[in-house]
Amino acid sequence: MLRRMCISLAALAIAAAPALTALAVATSSANASVASTAASTAAYHSGQRLAVKHGFIHSVRNGGVAVQLAKPGTKGVHSDTLQLNATATSTNWSGYAATGSTYTSVSASWVQPTGSCTSATRYSSFWVGLDGYNSNSVEQDGTDTDCSSGRPVYYGWYEMYPNPSFSFGNTVKAGDHISASVTFSGTSSYKLVLSDSTQGWSVSTTKTLSGAPRSSAEVIIEAPCCTNSGGILPLANFGTVNLSSSLVNGSAIGSFSPVGITMVNNSGADKDTISALSGNENFSATWVRAS
Repeated sequence: MLRRMCISLAALAIAAAPALTALAVATSSANASVASTAASTAAYHSGQRLAVKHGFIHSVRNGGVAVQLAKPGTKGVHSDTLQLNATATSTNWSGYAATGSTYTSVSASWVQPTGSCTSATRYSSFWVGLDGYNSNSVEQDGTDTDCSSGRPVYYGWYEMYPNPSFSFGNTVKAGDHISASVTFSGTSSYKLVLSDSTQGWSVSTTKTLSGAPRSSAEVIIEAPCCTNSGGILPLANFGTVNLSSSLVNGSAIGSFSPVGITMVNNSGADKDTISALSGNENFSATWVRAS
């Protein structure tokens, strides 16, 4: 069973590109093993607690500032005001995160990537969420492409970190068109929706989490937690995943000057790479190495 994990950042001021402070990650000693389940069936039953943990961003380092000279949708026309986008590296996250305000919703779509598996057990997660970039909570849902006993396992899940992760239980296959959203409903209440238009299902759950600051909104690829020693699990080879319609508070995530995050190992080598945003809301991530 699996569970997800988040990463906290301290004193983040993007416009000035300050140094980022890595915060300790809450970990789980749960055994991170995946049942050997045929990819054509649901890997876990509905509501099953997972041992893999997702959560806040890990070991983040400032990566400098990129300058966007042209407004989206224009052809070589410089904008009147340059948009400064911070970049960062993390040992468990990649993707884009809007920070510096209070957020009420996040959503995105993607095509479930095919796992390329060896005999090694590995994990990769794709999700949307509120919080986790500079806080110790995350309200999130998404899907996994994992490798177990030499074959891929696909499933959908939700998590109100630091609480455990749970399976939605519906069938997910490689190539399926997935959509996910998290919406703050007021008074500590969050609605999490996951849909698979290829399989023809949509599920939702409403959960509460008190005190969550809603200080970030992100669309993320993750190597979840935890090894027996509490470390990051090896990233499954997902090839390339294409994410689209990445929206925050109903607007394109690029309009919030999001942080672009690349996943790296402890030596600083890329575990995956992400593309620049196109149309202010679409990007891809490509696997490089497991750890």
